[in-house]
Parts: sequence; structure tokens; C-alpha cells
Amino acid sequence: MAAGPCPSSRPSPRWGSGPDPHPRATSEPRIWNPGPDPGERAELLLLEPRAGGKGLREEDALLESGSQSNESDDTSTDRGPEPASPLKETSFSIGLQVLFPFLLAGFGTVAAGMVLDIVQHWDVFKYVTEVFILVPALLGLKGNLEMTLASRLSTAANIGQMDTPKELWKMITGNMALIQVQATVVGFLASIAAVIFGWIPDGHFSIDHAVLLCASSVATAFIASLVLGMIMIGVIIGSRKMGINPDNVATPIAASLGDLITLALLSGISWGLYKELGEHKAYVNPLVCAFFIALLPIWIIVAKRNAATREVLYSGWEPVIIAMAISSVGGLILDRTVSDPNFAGIAVFTPVINGVGGNLVAVQASRISTYLHMSGMPGESSETAPRKCPSPCSTFFGSDVNSRSARVLFLLVVPGHLVFLYTISSMRGGHTTLTLIFILFYMTAALLQVLILLYIADWMVHWMWGRDLDPDNFSIPYLTALGDLIGTGLLALSFHILWLIGDRDSDVGD
Repeated sequence: MAAGPCPSSRPSPRWGSGPDPHPRATSEPRIWNPGPDPGERAELLLLEPRAGGKGLREEDALLESGSQSNESDDTSTDRGPEPASPLKETSFSIGLQVLFPFLLAGFGTVAAGMVLDIVQHWDVFKYVTEVFILVPALLGLKGNLEMTLASRLSTAANIGQMDTPKELWKMITGNMALIQVQATVVGFLASIAAVIFGWIPDGHFSIDHAVLLCASSVATAFIASLVLGMIMIGVIIGSRKMGINPDNVATPIAASLGDLITLALLSGISWGLYKELGEHKAYVNPLVCAFFIALLPIWIIVAKRNAATREVLYSGWEPVIIAMAISSVGGLILDRTVSDPNFAGIAVFTPVINGVGGNLVAVQASRISTYLHMSGMPGESSETAPRKCPSPCSTFFGSDVNSRSARVLFLLVVPGHLVFLYTISSMRGGHTTLTLIFILFYMTAALLQVLILLYIADWMVHWMWGRDLDPDNFSIPYLTALGDLIGTGLLALSFHILWLIGDRDSDVGD
């Protein structure tokens, strides 16, 4: 007799086989589709039945004395209307849904690059150069917080946890309070990292500059997360009403607005506080720090009252803090590179290459996470969540939907960056002429960055799932931080190589 799968010790109201009183984890992902009447629910089978059906029927016979197994297996004849599912998408539909948000996100990073290109000449960036170290760390908050929020809410929307007004309100209040706690803490830690990374190479420490960095970082992180969090909630609710998969649009829109809003806030707040410092009003900076830190207990209480965010409040710190540290290393590279007048042109391209890479890998991680959530719960053994390290061929050339989306996202890199580079050139931004050799080096760096990130995402999301970690909460911070580090490092390397081979003009845009 073929052995059927073991009954799961974690029953879930969204997966199972309808009236079967013994819910179990199978290789056949299922999801409840609530109808107008909460008492009437139709079951939607997202994947075709596999060869294990015989084993399942035999287990049903053992569990339910034989008579109820046929009745349980026949629930597929009464299905409700099938909603849009990421598992049914073609390459064309994936590309079509991702393209507009991707371009929107790209233009947002172009705008952020133009802003950074301008503000790098402000006094606060000249005399408090540690602000450059804050740039990737705070821009990375969109990956640490907003993209993670978008991925978490997209998964919740796709599996039916936001269908009623009560569930929706609980998800909104809990998640907004959670990201305010995380933003305040991460902003404070990012300022400490900036002070340390700035102090170690130069051996110079200024308490006034340290407090300025703390106030600028905490205020920027708090306000940016508040604004972007509300936008994300609106995007996800609107996407569901329009029949669009939120996984395809929410994270790119977070990226499109995140860089520009965060960088504009950082520049404006740091400039204003630096001006106050110059006018001998040093007490303003510590007051700003104290105000935002004093709000922490309120957000902690709200987040603890929500079961959906309580666990993340306790266990979700490791990825955002490590991601912040990784991004700060990228910020140190940026600080050392921009400080050299010969490489001033890197400023306008850094948010673009980092934003595009983080955007694409966040879409892929969010999609894979949703796919796994539809097959069971984190930690459950499943055919959809292999524990071994995938090969590059299976990541990019497999026949499954995740490989298909990886190919689509990778193919967007070159045309997307060409559009963004042309936009920068037409607006006469930056300090570098877009020669053919420059474009070749830039594209090589961008392609290599996204190739590495998509492969790491395929491994990391499945690895976390197999170890009972929810990828929605843990994967995107690491991936976007690695995108910042890899993108900034490869771009700095490209500028150094271009300098060595004679491509040395650095006066464009002056």
C-alpha cells in the first residue's frame, strides 16, 4: 500500500480539503475563496492533482473509516469562480503587469539620482560627509520596511486574510505601528554606523555632527516610513479591486517613491538641522531625536496587540539590522568614491542601479513567497520548497512559474537602464558623458548585479521557508541590502576602471 503524507500538526483555515475534519499538508496547494456569504466557501485548487492522489485516498480511508473518503475527494466538483492567481500567469502577463511599475520605479530612482547629484554640493554634505553613509542605509529602508510590508500584505491579500473590513483594519494598524517602531530603531542605529564608519578612517569625531546625524536619520526614517506605508496599503487594496496581483505592482511602487521621498527628506532635514547648528542652536538636534524616540512606546503597544505583527515585533529585528549594516558598507564605498572629485559622476547613477536591482529582486522574492504560502505553512516539507541549493539553470531556465518570472525580470534590465540613462542624459544630469564604453561597463555591472540577486533570492526564500521563517518578513531586507552593496561596489569599480583606461571627463552637468 502506498504511504500517504502525514497529517499536519498545523491546521489552517485556508488550506485543506473542505469538509475533511483532518487538515493535512500536501503537495497540492489550496486556498479558500470566501463568497458573499461567510458560511459558503468554495475551494480553489491552484495546481493540478499529482500522482499522490491514491495515497491521499488511502489515508482518508484510514482516518474516516472508508465511507467518507470518496465524499472528501469529490469536493473539486463544486468550485467557485477562480480569481487571478500568480501561479496561472504567462510570461507576457507577468511582463505586462511588472513593466509599468518597473518604469515608474526606475524614473523615481532617476529623480533620486538627480537630487543626490545636486545636494552632494551642499554644505552639509561637504562638511558632514558621513551623511553619504546614511544614503544607502536610509534608501534601503524601502527594502527593509516598505517592500517587506508590501510583500507581507500582498501575501495576506492573496490568501484571503484581508477580505473583511475587520481583518483589513487589523492588518493596517498592526503593520503601520510595526514599521514605525522598526524605522525609528533602524534610523538610530544607521546614524551610529555612519558615525563609526566615518570616524574609523579619519580618526576625527565631532559630537555636534554625531547628534546631527542621529536627528536627521531618525526623523527621515520615521516620516518616510509613515508616508510610504500608507501609500503601500492603498496600492494593495486598489490592486485587489482591479484584479491585479499585488506582488507585481506593490514592491515596484514602493521603490519608485521610496528613494525620492527618503532622499529629499534626508537632504532637507539634514540641511535645516545643519543650519540651526551653525546659528548656535545646538539644542534643536537632541530635541528632534528625543521626540521621535519618545513615540516608540505608543507604536510598540499597538503592534503588540495585533497577532499578525506581534511575532515580527519580537523576531523581525535581525534582518533589518543586518541589512542596515550591509547597506552602510555600501554607503562607506559611496562616501569614499564621491569624496574624490574625479568620481563625482557616480552620485547620479548610484540610486538608479541600486533601485532597479532591489526593485526586481523584491518582486521575485515576493512572488516566490506567495507561491510557497499557497502550498502550506513555513517549515512544512513540500515539493515546492526544496532544501538543497538550486542550480543557476533551474533558477533561470526551469519550466516553473518562478523561473519564468526570473527570465522576464532579467530581460527588463537592459531596456530599462537604457531608458533611464537616456533620461539622465537628456536632463543633463551627472558629471559623466554617456559614451559607448561607459554604457558597456554600466550595463555589465547592472546585469551582473541582477543576475546574482535573482539567484540568491531563489536560494534564500526556499532556504528560509524550510527553516520555519516567513520569507515575507526576512528575505527582502537582506536582498535589497545586498543589492545596494553589490550595485555600489560594481559601479565604483566600473568608474575606477574607466578612469584607468582614459575615460576621465567629470565636468558634465556642472
